[in-house]
Amino acid sequence: MTTHTKLLDGCGRAIEYLRLSVTDRCDLRCTYCIPPGFRDFVTPSHWLTFDEIEQVVGLLARAGLKKVRLTGGEPLTRPGLGDLARRLRQIPGIADLSLSTNGTRLAELAGTLRQAGIARINVSLDTLDAGRFMKITGRDALANVLNGLETARDTGFSLVKINMVVMGGVNDDEVDAMVEYCAERGFILRLIETMPLGVAGSSVQHVNLQPVKQRLQSRYGLIDGAVPGGGPAKYLVSPDGHLNVGFITPLSQHFCASCNRIRLSADGKLYTCLDGLASMDVGALIRSGASEMELMSALTDALLSKPVRHDFGMSHSRENRVMAAIGG
Repeated sequence: MTTHTKLLDGCGRAIEYLRLSVTDRCDLRCTYCIPPGFRDFVTPSHWLTFDEIEQVVGLLARAGLKKVRLTGGEPLTRPGLGDLARRLRQIPGIADLSLSTNGTRLAELAGTLRQAGIARINVSLDTLDAGRFMKITGRDALANVLNGLETARDTGFSLVKINMVVMGGVNDDEVDAMVEYCAERGFILRLIETMPLGVAGSSVQHVNLQPVKQRLQSRYGLIDGAVPGGGPAKYLVSPDGHLNVGFITPLSQHFCASCNRIRLSADGKLYTCLDGLASMDVGALIRSGASEMELMSALTDALLSKPVRHDFGMSHSRENRVMAAIGG
């Protein structure tokens, strides 16, 4: 049986960051994430319990895991999330706990999340136009999200990031408006290229963000900078610190060489790459009575299958893959 003292993949990359999906449910239906009419979510009885999640994160933390991001689906639809966050934050070695959300429930839960120890929040927001929001997400909830953002800032979240997926012919004409919106409110904007994951992701027109980056850099006098977080974004900042814009470019300028992330889905599957087809069933191992040594050995062995890089856009089919079910 292979054993490891550190979380290393087959390329020697240190794995320090877990994207932890607590649910595959979402109260929105964003066109690039969930195919129209999709209902094939796992049932709650298949989800990892909070005790099981705490066990897995604790094991990984003892081997070098440092950062956990709570994701979904929409994580704020999972009851008791504040309790889980509090438990994870108390695990020795976990130095950073963050959350990705669509923001629809943020106004009511921001205080609970802050008290539980969540330090940073990323909010998905692709448009500031109510009609477009409805078209993209299938729900008239833009006001809820904007209110949630204001509440999060007022609650004490000093680092609020806006994730904007830039889609050709949909919202690519709103980039500058989003830049101004974030600059006025002290939010950090992150522009994201669409990823051809499954039917939904492949149906959206890709926008190469390199020309957008050059244009914004010239217009606002931006320079290279850094913003706290464990993700792949590369940032440009204004010299006075008033404006921060990040770029996540999985296609035009991939970041696989420095990837330090793995994903654990709500139903207990470990994915070493968002684009990878292989997974390891952590939940099944736990429920079969595997010892901590056996579980840790299986986890570290699974990391060896992490690919050198993704192969988005290649010929093999991913028609049955849904971002919300994997953990975005």
